[in-house]
Amino acid sequence: MITHLYYIFLSFTFLCLIEYGYQQSQLISNQALAFHSLQVIDTDRHLTSIIFHIEKDILIHPIDSIISENSSNIENNISTSSDSIESNNFVIEEFPVPSGSHPHDVAPAPDGTILYTAQGSGELGRLDPNTGKIHHIDLGSGSAPHGVIIGPDGAPWITDGGLNAIVRVDPVTEKITIFSLPEKYVNANLNTATFDQNGILWFTGQSGIYGSLDPKIGHTEVFYAPNGPGPYGITTTPDGNVYFASLAGSYIGRINPETGNVTVLEPQTPDQGARRVWSDSNNKIWVSEWNAGKLGVYDANNNTWKEWQVLGENPLPYAVYVDEHDMVWVSDFGSNSFLRFNPFLERFEEFKIPSKDAKVRQILGSPGEVWGAESGTDKLVRIRANN
Repeated sequence: MITHLYYIFLSFTFLCLIEYGYQQSQLISNQALAFHSLQVIDTDRHLTSIIFHIEKDILIHPIDSIISENSSNIENNISTSSDSIESNNFVIEEFPVPSGSHPHDVAPAPDGTILYTAQGSGELGRLDPNTGKIHHIDLGSGSAPHGVIIGPDGAPWITDGGLNAIVRVDPVTEKITIFSLPEKYVNANLNTATFDQNGILWFTGQSGIYGSLDPKIGHTEVFYAPNGPGPYGITTTPDGNVYFASLAGSYIGRINPETGNVTVLEPQTPDQGARRVWSDSNNKIWVSEWNAGKLGVYDANNNTWKEWQVLGENPLPYAVYVDEHDMVWVSDFGSNSFLRFNPFLERFEEFKIPSKDAKVRQILGSPGEVWGAESGTDKLVRIRANN
């Protein structure tokens, strides 16, 4: 009887050891699979699992874990012109500009310097990011520049709400040429501009207008926008169409360059507050929906819309820009962050801005980097690939 029980015990022990070995092999196999999947995801997003965490569908880079050792103010997570925050494959840098400048928009220039509108002082600023050197150009009495872009001629073109004019600054002589709007359109509250493929500059005014300027002859045409006040951001697509966003009107408008007429295109969410727009390489129009806290996209190829909710307690997406890889960058006042949206994975990635209350109102870039104007801190900010 004892011998019989002994053999039963040995058999049971042998079976348990087999089952344990099987479970361990499965555990190791599953861990390896999970690790492989993580590496694939990280490769796609250019991230590592060490410096971010996942919150729903947003990848977050925490400031306190990536702030540089040479920061001048570790406690407040603030970096200066010579400091940077390294976020795996990206470096975040801030560049102070003169106090009271309140930079609104930025534009990388062909010579590598960065132009910005100093709305608070009525000047055009130029930053050399290699040296930190700043140079300001006075735009005249009453100037309050809003937007700045680089034209086909290599010169900065400015939408100046204070002068109620489009302003060109010669990049060599700094000579200022002012193209005033007709007196009929006083206080247009000029906002932003874009050049179409024929060299015509199109612009918006929040008081309820949009218009065009032919730089060759200096002729300006102004049109009243559908539904009154609101025209804000504006963009040109690779196929030559021009679109603007109406913040107060909650729509985007497609301009017919021949007639000046506008086709109104309404996003899915009513009263969403379309603030700024930018085209990707496929002629899709990306929209920052200020009121709704969403990122939207309009596809003219099939006349469809799609939207994504920006996460956070109080998302306030302001600026939008699409880089050379068709990644969509958004500035979010609510989280004081840059967001990079991958339209292929439909995933947000967050980059916390070092300075508090930065209020980045516009984003523009060049290959490998994006720039923003911190109107709330008198700084410019750059996020660049750390190759």
